[in-house]
Amino acid sequence: MPQPVAKPAGPDFASASVPRHLARGAVGLGLIAGSIALVPVAGPITLLAAPLALIAFRGCPTCWMVGLAQTISRGRLERQCEDGVCTLAKAADRTG
Repeated sequence: MPQPVAKPAGPDFASASVPRHLARGAVGLGLIAGSIALVPVAGPITLLAAPLALIAFRGCPTCWMVGLAQTISRGRLERQCEDGVCTLAKAADRTG
């Protein structure tokens, strides 16, 4: 019988829920767009808001996209290893 493998030690960019992750993305995108759009009005000082987007994205926009995929798949997919061969499969129904 295949045994579930423990969570990998690699980076985890997932959020607790998809809506929370999408909210973080909206904040990050808003900070980047706002900092660039406000340059003609308030000057280059507004570009200082752009690095705050990195906090919302937990890195870069690509990190945010990886986190979105992790958040969506969390609990639905699991890695199973048997005889030295690992595969990705749907998680077993744990409702009962």
